Amino acid sequence: MPRFAFLGAGNLAGAMVDGLLENKVVPPADLICLGGPGVSAARLAARTGIRCARSIDDLLADADTLVVAFKPQHLAGADPRLAELTSDRLVISVLAGKRLERLAGVFPHARNVVRAMPNTPAAIGAGMTGWCALRPPATTDATLIDRLLQAMGRAVAVEESQMDAITALGGSGPGFFFEFVAALRDAGVAAGLTSDLATTFAAETTLGAARLLARRQIDPETLRDQVTSPNGTTFAGLQQLKAHDFRATVRAAVLAAADRSRELAQQS
Repeated sequence: MPRFAFLGAGNLAGAMVDGLLENKVVPPADLICLGGPGVSAARLAARTGIRCARSIDDLLADADTLVVAFKPQHLAGADPRLAELTSDRLVISVLAGKRLERLAGVFPHARNVVRAMPNTPAAIGAGMTGWCALRPPATTDATLIDRLLQAMGRAVAVEESQMDAITALGGSGPGFFFEFVAALRDAGVAAGLTSDLATTFAAETTLGAARLLARRQIDPETLRDQVTSPNGTTFAGLQQLKAHDFRATVRAAVLAAADRSRELAQQS
């Protein structure tokens, strides 16, 4: 049974732990976490039943795989003992913008280094992860990577040159989506619904639409057209989105996130 250690215990680490436990990849006893000076690690351990490490040495004592999940800006100040403590271990980083070359410098003796970008829907097994590796993974490591990432949803191997875009679309995308759902809720209230009813309709409508898109496997424009009658209600709303250049706004959001990912790569 593989043992996963999480260095960092924030929202993304919590989503990954939830995915592993929900899909019964490993029992709580085979997961351990260590956070910063706050209480995130203790809270994650209390909520999930995994162990909270006492120190970096304790964290890695029995771990096969280290998942690096603290804030990207903290990589420069990472404990220098990690270089030796991760010797012959698989290291999987979910640090936005931190490239394999940079990670290999922090974990020079790791068996392999993987850069991955999951997203928070991983907590319910509905995540989407892009990943790449420093070297082609050996069979055993490929199995470990699959068990971790597939437990959270779908995972796709990509070129590292695509990771900034993956970070922007997949990693930040849920945040943009939640903002859109909040906008639908507020619009429903403005149209005369209570906040609770508007929230329910906004959430369930977007959920159903996403499921339909995933199952039909056709382009979203076709599905959009199927619900748009000439000069009907959907047409009227779409005209407003077009007038306010909705797609350009979304494009700008994704490109801004990708640019920030590249900026993080330049920071030590």
